[in-house]
Amino acid sequence: MGELKMRLGVARTVVLLGIEGVLVDVECSIGSGLPGVRVVGLPDASINESCDRVRAALESNDIGWKSQRITFNLIPANVRKSGTGADLAMAAALLVAHGVLDAERLAGTVLFGELGLDGRLHGVPGALPAMLAAAKEGAARFVLPSANRAEASIPLGDEFEMQVWCAPTLGDLLAFWRGEDSDVERVRPSRPSSQPSVPDLADVRGQPLGRRALEIAAAGGHHLFFSGPPGAGKTMLARRMPGILPPLADAEALEVTSIHSLCGMVDPAYPLQRFAPFEAPHHSATAPSIVGGGSGIVRPGAASRAHRGVLFLDEAPEFAGRVLDQLRQPIESGSITIHRARGSFTFPARFQLLLAANPCPCASAGGDAACVCTSIVRRRYLGRLSGPLLDRIDLSVELSPPTRGQLMNHQADEETSAIVAARVRAARDRSSHRWGGALNGEVAAKVMQARWQPSGTGLRLIERAYDLGAISGRGYDRVLRVAWTLADLGGRSEPGANDVAEALGFRQRGMGQVA
Repeated sequence: MGELKMRLGVARTVVLLGIEGVLVDVECSIGSGLPGVRVVGLPDASINESCDRVRAALESNDIGWKSQRITFNLIPANVRKSGTGADLAMAAALLVAHGVLDAERLAGTVLFGELGLDGRLHGVPGALPAMLAAAKEGAARFVLPSANRAEASIPLGDEFEMQVWCAPTLGDLLAFWRGEDSDVERVRPSRPSSQPSVPDLADVRGQPLGRRALEIAAAGGHHLFFSGPPGAGKTMLARRMPGILPPLADAEALEVTSIHSLCGMVDPAYPLQRFAPFEAPHHSATAPSIVGGGSGIVRPGAASRAHRGVLFLDEAPEFAGRVLDQLRQPIESGSITIHRARGSFTFPARFQLLLAANPCPCASAGGDAACVCTSIVRRRYLGRLSGPLLDRIDLSVELSPPTRGQLMNHQADEETSAIVAARVRAARDRSSHRWGGALNGEVAAKVMQARWQPSGTGLRLIERAYDLGAISGRGYDRVLRVAWTLADLGGRSEPGANDVAEALGFRQRGMGQVA
């Protein structure tokens, strides 16, 4: 029994299932029998290939790989494991089993990193959610490759006391464990003093209706559709949405950055993303690139990367209809679940959808007089946006190009993003206080309708719109949400008839359509 204990090594790592991390114990047993290496515990191909990387990395550090029967067991065995982050833990467990490393050195330590054949540690995606999983399980130390130093510096919260260490190579890590000089460093949490600059709303000339719609969308978390000819300012307005959204709270920032960490998109200059993300995929994007997926390791798509921010689809009718319609479910639920034979993966996707479209395929900047498209061509082009998708859009605005005076008046003072952002923040504070932290665009319909019901002129306007088929049942719910946001922006305790009328107007302006 004593010999068996000396031939067994254990280390801890993390495997990622979607955005969540699961701690895994890596057991390494060296026993008698035919020489060979086997990994058990539901590993995928990337885990099985770790054996070759570990062998080469150890040999590069003058540690021979003995020709014996080596078995790696990944616990819990009922969880499928994938990714290359387990390389470092497998190497450490083998070193303990060989007697090269004292098991006490790994007590309370979680290892996460990919090994190169020369022993270097390569950065791995998903370092932040792996750190969070280890911290929640009470780990004392977490070891990462130096390439993931930016994520290692992200503060996880005052309730966690876990130390984070970064190492450039396996050799440095071995020297550190032996108490020798090495380039292993402890990374302490840091907060950047600034955030990257974003385009300012003051750059947009004129467009009071478009500005108004953008402010309402930001204040209530509503979805928005801009239509109009080229040069009207659709894209300019959409790209300035992040500048008027409030900074992300700590929990939101960690969640958003975790998604970006899974995609390998963490900005070293601003590791913890405290500003609303902005995703603008090209219209040739496929469904997996938008909603997530992949044939191997499942990764988030643009919709999840836009979580707590903006998903902007420019030239929306040019997107495949199948791609657009797949956004209907996350718009309602705020998450995306991807099903594979090896399990289901859920990613958060509570984004604000911004659509922009030209009125026809020729997109003539000269307006209707210069358009060469027939009415049938126009109808078919706009018909690429399905009714069920448009029914989920709260605000629709048809923009006209700015007037000559607005465009050429270089001295005009337009409202800056900072001024609008202050009103947006005040409106969000009101709705958050009323709904217990939710925005008007997020609160459950039952809760909202129990709080207020239209009456008088406002009720008659909604009844007439419903009788004419201008709004659906979902459209009625959306009108109430926008009306609440208008009241919040105006500092009123509840919506009035004017708020209802304006909310109804915003559902009927885009490209002459109603929803």
